[in-house]
Amino acid sequence: MAKLEALAEFKEKIDPEMEKYFERIIGETLKKDRDIADALKHAKKIIMSGGKRARAAFMYYGYLAAGGKELKKIRRASMSIELIHLYLLIHDDIIDRDGKRHGIITLHEYYKKSGKRFFKNKDAKHFGTSMAIIIGDTINAMGNQIIFGSGLDPESVLRASSMLQDIISVTVIGESQDIHIENKGKATVAEILKMYENKTAKYSFEGPLHLGAILGGADEKFLDQLSRYAVPAGIAFQIQDDILGIFGSEKKTGKPVGSDIRQGKYTILVAKAFEKANSGQKKILARCLGNKNLTKKDIDDFRRVIIESRSLDFAKKLSLKLVVEAKKELGKIKMNPEAKKFFSDIAEYMIEREL
Repeated sequence: MAKLEALAEFKEKIDPEMEKYFERIIGETLKKDRDIADALKHAKKIIMSGGKRARAAFMYYGYLAAGGKELKKIRRASMSIELIHLYLLIHDDIIDRDGKRHGIITLHEYYKKSGKRFFKNKDAKHFGTSMAIIIGDTINAMGNQIIFGSGLDPESVLRASSMLQDIISVTVIGESQDIHIENKGKATVAEILKMYENKTAKYSFEGPLHLGAILGGADEKFLDQLSRYAVPAGIAFQIQDDILGIFGSEKKTGKPVGSDIRQGKYTILVAKAFEKANSGQKKILARCLGNKNLTKKDIDDFRRVIIESRSLDFAKKLSLKLVVEAKKELGKIKMNPEAKKFFSDIAEYMIEREL
């Protein structure tokens, strides 16, 4: 898609740098501990097997928007948010019990299999979870270190490092809200939208934008302007992601078909469907949501209820409304034209994502 040319070009530039970075870290770690080096090799395999590098691009273009000039340094620094993302995904995969990420076996499952092979009389699942947690923590430290070693303005680096901790903290709040909603098995649309704001909008959009802008010397007023674009855009992205979680293919999502249904994810589509469905349709939703033994028919039935209850229409319309709001706010901000075009194109792409 033409709108994503800038993102694709950015990915082409940053991926080789990430490859070299991981190879260096793995080589250094191998001298200290072979097991951790092996874990980092698998983590590298996961991160290099998928992802558009959108968060890193937002960080880069946030820097550009704020008037930053040291483009080589910020491109390398933007790897930090991708590593933070990987760290959070590793832990998220444990929470969601996901077996694959970008089509690659997740770290906890990788080490669960290893535990079964090498530690016959031990709890292999616990071993896998333990290894994934500590590797996630290691990658978190790596992400922070990249910003500290960026060579950018020291005062801005300190501000950005502090902001990075804020991003992680608010993401934890969003994740907690998500877990509570999933376990309660119910939530209002308003509660879900608040969770989306914390878990996705502030983490995937506002956070990276702020990081880059801070490193580019932005003041608080400029950051506030960016937020008025980023938050509605980020919520729209999450709504589209939830649509893909139900209707997308494994090829496009990197996850098994129906994984969101199987995990019992209580998304905005599910909330609206329960609100609008008749008694028969509600039985189908209840039967399928959180069912670990979903059949193809179950998935088809679930999808049909989401469509017939007009939940899918509701989600698409809300996503479009939020994108229009984001673009309106973007139009009010004075910034580098290249950065503004990138943000505008990304907003439009979100409502055109293929199922």
